[in-house]
Amino acid sequence: MMGIVDCNSFYCSCERLFRPDLQAQPVVVLSNNDGCIIARTDEAKSLGIDMGVPFYQCRDLLRTHGVSAFSSNYHLYGDMSMRVMDTLRHLMDDTEGLHERVEVYSVDEAFLDLRHIPADRLVSFAMHLRMVVEEWTGIRVSVGLAPTKLLSKVANKLAKKDKQATNCVMVLDSEDAIREALERTEVGDLWGIGRRYAVRLRDHYGIRTAWQLRQMPEEWARRQLGGVVGVRLIRELQGHSCIALKDPLEKKQMIATTRMFGAPVFDAGALREAVATYTARAAEKLRRQHSAATTVDVFVVTSGGSSGSYVYEPRSDHRYAVLPRPTSVTHELTAFTLPLVEQLYRPGMKYLKAGVILGGLVPDVAIQGNLFMPSEPGRAKGLMDAIDNLNVSMRDDIVKYAASGMTRNWKMRQELRSRRFTTRWAEIYEVH
Repeated sequence: MMGIVDCNSFYCSCERLFRPDLQAQPVVVLSNNDGCIIARTDEAKSLGIDMGVPFYQCRDLLRTHGVSAFSSNYHLYGDMSMRVMDTLRHLMDDTEGLHERVEVYSVDEAFLDLRHIPADRLVSFAMHLRMVVEEWTGIRVSVGLAPTKLLSKVANKLAKKDKQATNCVMVLDSEDAIREALERTEVGDLWGIGRRYAVRLRDHYGIRTAWQLRQMPEEWARRQLGGVVGVRLIRELQGHSCIALKDPLEKKQMIATTRMFGAPVFDAGALREAVATYTARAAEKLRRQHSAATTVDVFVVTSGGSSGSYVYEPRSDHRYAVLPRPTSVTHELTAFTLPLVEQLYRPGMKYLKAGVILGGLVPDVAIQGNLFMPSEPGRAKGLMDAIDNLNVSMRDDIVKYAASGMTRNWKMRQELRSRRFTTRWAEIYEVH
């Protein structure tokens, strides 16, 4: 059996954890720059607040119903996510000491390999997971168990849909239970079925439920649902496990850092500062997995509207460079990304976003040298290690390159951010 543990309204749950007065009260969390609503509690959903609606459009509605709104607090969410995942690893380690049985799928979801759990213990084990995670972290979760990853996602979604009836746990351990669950699941709600495919399945083939899709032949899925991917989806619906857990130590093949600006950027200097900052952040991620990059790519997003226009018509442009030798040293990467900014910058344009992508990653212990360049000095690695250690322990980029700027007026807007209770001594929770 496979399982998935999904945190209920995770961002909102993190905010409520340190605001007990908000329990059972409507709460929403906003996207970068306080743009749109990206997380809602059940109480907020019942008020008709839709996912993705712009904050300014529903500000009056939130005020009328006393809805608490928060800016995204990624430091808090990331730390609470780590605590939830560590709890799951501990609970799974208690069985056979195999941390490979947990795959962190996203900040608030993790797949579990439960083939070692006897069938008669599945429900009690799922309940145990739910209760221990909530007791140790304060975060409420829903648990779905089924023979495959896809079916476990179906079970989890139904468990969250009716929390009181299911107690946030659903186990699909029989054909009758699977059929009932699939008949209650719209085809567009299936993991792996996007909006375009959902419309096509409904309008062209009359397939409205997951159960109807399960009855389709594999050859049809191969032609209409993307080849092997479609066949795998049908088999997963039929209870044949085709999507294995991924190696938790698997290294990324590409690393990117990108952000929307807190306010539109017009100045080349501010754009350079942003790209230098993103380069440093991407380089930190690179060193964390002990890799080096062979290519750098810088992209910008500009406003396509005319001067004074409020129409959002973004356009993107990018430039890339191949490095003379693989590196993870921040200043060596910056020496290539900043000239790319000069190529991209156009006076008078309104810049909304920028990003840095590091590609062609190779292990940093096996870097191919360049015959026409001197070998990399050993002190560069020591310098990077020292900077990384200081920034991890002291936070807030306490040590940074001058190219990243000092004021950073382009930084993401977070006017309603709560305190970073678990990662900053100055913002630690106070009990009076």
